[in-house]
Amino acid sequence: MPPAPRRPTGRSSSAIPQVSWRAPQPAPIVLVSGPEEVCAERAVAGIRDYLRAEDPSVEVSDLRADDYTSGSLLTLTSPSLFGEPRLVRVAGVEKCSDAFLTEALAYLEAPQDGATVTLRHTGASVRGKKLLDAIRGGTGGGIEIAVPAIKRDSDKFDFAAGEFQTAQRRIAPNALRALVSAFADDVTELAAACQQLIADVAGDIDETIVTRYYGGRVETSAFAVADTAIAGRYGEALITLRHALASGADPVPLVAAIAMKLRTMARVAGSRESSGALAARIGMKDWQVDRARRDLTGWNEATLGMAIQAAARADAEVKGASRDPVFAVERLVTVIATRAPFGT
Repeated sequence: MPPAPRRPTGRSSSAIPQVSWRAPQPAPIVLVSGPEEVCAERAVAGIRDYLRAEDPSVEVSDLRADDYTSGSLLTLTSPSLFGEPRLVRVAGVEKCSDAFLTEALAYLEAPQDGATVTLRHTGASVRGKKLLDAIRGGTGGGIEIAVPAIKRDSDKFDFAAGEFQTAQRRIAPNALRALVSAFADDVTELAAACQQLIADVAGDIDETIVTRYYGGRVETSAFAVADTAIAGRYGEALITLRHALASGADPVPLVAAIAMKLRTMARVAGSRESSGALAARIGMKDWQVDRARRDLTGWNEATLGMAIQAAARADAEVKGASRDPVFAVERLVTVIATRAPFGT
């Protein structure tokens, strides 16, 4: 059985139970809200699997809220001759038509017995807000599964770690970091990579296995470029950068990855707190603090400040301030790896 749904805490205005997308369960109305599509898909699929485990005869139907035919919701949720459970999956609620909005609000007042309706709202617009407010206010006996965007490195690390924890599989921390770095730009691809390793590899997963599967991605990732430059390995950094560019890497995320690591180093520099205390105070993971402290070896306040200024200049240039974004990245890598102004 999945864990009981929890009620929101803090300043949330929702009065209905909040359920994790990793442990979804059916309810008369299930609101799946937020932009992270891979988590939303998992949530809806999990509800389907839950219902099928209870009764394999469950009827599954799909609707588009933005291309809606009047009467469809009531038709699909109404009991059949043999009374099978019904699952109706509604997509595009953030673009819903007036007809759907009217009928969905009416449905909340009298949900059909044996029916589960999932409503997918990405949060891309305020369209359907009246419906969301009604659900969150408790009308219809619903639950909410929030799928916020996974943007920060710590969020991606937690996401990937959760994939292996859910599968009850062990992965070495350095292997997990390599995997997240290799797929830092696409959560969907990161999820697929995790699932491939879980399915293919028997036993614990170490960095050697990750490299064997995704070595090309690991070697040419933006973070590999940043790591070699920050470590002062100038020749290797340029080779890694050119390999990344030749593989189709965009200069913008390359500069962003470098700038992010430099900012992390700056936040950690000079602190004498323990890794755990500092991580908690600045909203990072212990391993990120430890890594930033290792990265600071050989750096001082002057060279770190110069590198951060170079990153800011490169960021502007790759976003349109220069006609040659590739040169802008190469100059940035040179400044960081040599820890000296360009051309000196």
